[in-house]
Amino acid sequence: MLLVASLAGCGAVGGQSGTKDQGKKEEKVPTMDMQRAGERAEAILDATLAAIQPPVKWSYGYPMREACSNGLNEPTGTTTINRTRHVLTVISAQRRGNLLGVVQRYWEQQGFTVESVNPDKDMPSIRAKSPDGFGVDLGVGSIGNVHISAGFGCAKDSAMTYPPGTPGQPGGPKEEELRPRDHSDFWSSTEPLQQ
Repeated sequence: MLLVASLAGCGAVGGQSGTKDQGKKEEKVPTMDMQRAGERAEAILDATLAAIQPPVKWSYGYPMREACSNGLNEPTGTTTINRTRHVLTVISAQRRGNLLGVVQRYWEQQGFTVESVNPDKDMPSIRAKSPDGFGVDLGVGSIGNVHISAGFGCAKDSAMTYPPGTPGQPGGPKEEELRPRDHSDFWSSTEPLQQ
């Protein structure tokens, strides 16, 4: 499974803006709390998956969070959050490029900035940033599993709620579903697309 390590550091996915005092050394303050950041990450993932046509089946991944520090391992009252979805539809090697293209075009239409594209034949990936500071990532894992993640750096600490069915949360499964198993006439096809 690919983990989105780049989303795990304070400020790694942006998300902070503003200053506390104009005449003093610039000190960034969070623009949103963890609950709002989690809701926005889920909304980005919902919209990204809805843009994939024909539709794919998916499951929730473990939500991740990591406390931000000031570089001296002292808490800052902020936390980086990350939400993930796993695509359960089998995406054939012949259609992986199509999937990345669909998602890249959708993100660009939404004003996201594409930061990197890895065209690797077996494990391609794409990374982008939303206008409001969320890092997004789509990647293919070693068993052909596809994940899509959205994260926000250093949101103000707060309680968080999660969608029903989130692994590790009350009422949700204990384990993530990672292995694709659902067949799609389009996405699972090994035939090249006709031009």
